[in-house]
Amino acid sequence: MIEVDPNAFERGLPFQALLGHHHETYTAELRTTVLRAAADDLKPSELCILQRQLGEAHAAASRNLIKRLNTQPHFACLHGQTVQHWPGQGATLQLADPYVLSEAIRCPVIWDLRRRDMALGGQGAPLVPMTELWLHGQSNSWAALNLGGIANITLWNGKELQAWDLGPAMSLLDLAAHRWLGLPFDPEGQQATGRVSDQALEAWLRHPHFQTPLPKSTGREVFGATWLDRELSSLEQLDRADRFATLAAFSAEACAREIRRWGLPLPLGSPLLLSGGGANHLRLCQELERRLPEFRIERDTRFPSGAREAISWALLGAASVAGKPGNHCPSTGARHRAVLGSWTP
Repeated sequence: MIEVDPNAFERGLPFQALLGHHHETYTAELRTTVLRAAADDLKPSELCILQRQLGEAHAAASRNLIKRLNTQPHFACLHGQTVQHWPGQGATLQLADPYVLSEAIRCPVIWDLRRRDMALGGQGAPLVPMTELWLHGQSNSWAALNLGGIANITLWNGKELQAWDLGPAMSLLDLAAHRWLGLPFDPEGQQATGRVSDQALEAWLRHPHFQTPLPKSTGREVFGATWLDRELSSLEQLDRADRFATLAAFSAEACAREIRRWGLPLPLGSPLLLSGGGANHLRLCQELERRLPEFRIERDTRFPSGAREAISWALLGAASVAGKPGNHCPSTGARHRAVLGSWTP
């Protein structure tokens, strides 16, 4: 829950305060079903039921946050759970139930923000560049690297703003933890202690995503279960520690190559601020430091771990409430800027 000044978007300073953050983990069963949906392995009837199940989970988490803070929100902004993202076809699917959420917390809900940008010829992602600018300001150059399932970066050189999806961050590492450790993720990257297979790394970096010019976005339908299954035989020839180390190096090298190939030039020593779950993965962070020495890499500790994307989405919702555009056309490829999302009273 955040406080926003709706009159301060023009000055670029709408964010006022973080009032509270609450995280609830999906149940193991729900998480498995979500991953099956992302792997294109659910029937339409199962997708239909999953949407309601996710709606109940999002509503429960929101109710608990409101109860803990004892503060009634003016509105909510709901991202939902991405299960498919096909920017080349102008299509994306985030499962959410704004009606269940609205009834649960008794306020309007803004949702489905990505498809307005897609209707304008954009990729519907990334939508964080404006929020990063609102949070970090315009006075100095900086880079913000979010290491969620997919890695996305926002660059600001003092005059220009740029953002895109770099490639996998934690998506493949988390799937590997599920397969070889029986865990949803590898805590702090404890298993990634082995040697990196340079042969595997170079083969993976020939993927078409890394040859595609900007604007571009990607998701688990590209770097997810299908990808891991395809590479399983070569990965299982490596020791377990080497598998995790190689996957961590893949995420880091993908980020480094993408930034060098497509990124705006920034002054030497500019901060590269890490957020998302990958900021807690020690080996991934070490690989990034080794491969990007031109940056001053540091964790973005301004907000609690895991809160960053939720804060960004709340800010985008606030922009919609204030009638302000939330997309950044050079980053998504949209024909023009637009107020994003649909309203559920």
